[in-house]
Amino acid sequence: MIVTVTVNPSLDYYVSVKQFRLGATNRTTSELLLPGGKGINVSTVLSTLGVQNKAVYFSAGFVGEEITRLLKENGIQTVPIRVREGCSRLNLKLRTEEDVVEGTELNGMGPRIPEEKLQELMKYLATLTEEDTLVLGGTVPASLPATIYRDILDQVKAPRVVVDATKELLLDTLPHHPFLIKPNHHELGELFGADPDPSTSEGRADIISFMKKLREKGAKNVLCSMGPEGAILLTEDDRVLSAPAPEGRVISAVGSGDSMVAGFLAGWQEKEDPEYALHLGTAAGSASAFSERLATREEIERLI
Repeated sequence: MIVTVTVNPSLDYYVSVKQFRLGATNRTTSELLLPGGKGINVSTVLSTLGVQNKAVYFSAGFVGEEITRLLKENGIQTVPIRVREGCSRLNLKLRTEEDVVEGTELNGMGPRIPEEKLQELMKYLATLTEEDTLVLGGTVPASLPATIYRDILDQVKAPRVVVDATKELLLDTLPHHPFLIKPNHHELGELFGADPDPSTSEGRADIISFMKKLREKGAKNVLCSMGPEGAILLTEDDRVLSAPAPEGRVISAVGSGDSMVAGFLAGWQEKEDPEYALHLGTAAGSASAFSERLATREEIERLI
């Protein structure tokens, strides 16, 4: 079973207006309400691809209840850890006719997670077996320790661990030899004090060099997404595989990286072939980028 963990989930409210005016009443032209957060996005796309999984997350208030309802509606097994006080994040994603890809975001803070609820999460994750795959990703609320991903891996015995995080959150997990990590090229550059351009041969060489350094630190497979330049996979047996990005019009990049993780895991579970997993991951990530919401199975299959 694939188990995703989202410590700071959200309900994302996407709205469009013709023209936004500050200090005035603005009427929406379209609306969309979706559960969000890296782990939840991975669970959603896995479910779309027919892969069974469980979404584990902290849930507070009416927003947390709606996140659970929507996930169940999508056929995802849910393990909400209920927090009595506060409310899960409600994020506003605002787009206007002038916005080409991204718009304006107002993201909520989320509830304070008490120590006993953190221990409840740890207790559940400690029940995972060597048959399970654990996916950790996303930002950590201020009320949780910055070492939470490392702390989880100190206790969990899952054979496959996937980490999609940035900076120290990612680096702290590498001694546990995660099966897969998935930075994008900007995040890679941030780790090594550079800004590689994946459209140039020099930039791609730098990206591969940085990926090898992360593997030397403990990661087994490193998957780097590069937007319109596709993706590169550095495998456990030192192969460098690449996949071009399919052509299409980018509508929203939100969740595309999470979709890539889900596609890769679905492909790996099906064939345990890194090249096949890379191409399915790239198709899933691109299909979500070409959609106003996370990609459907038909959209992913069309790109494959």
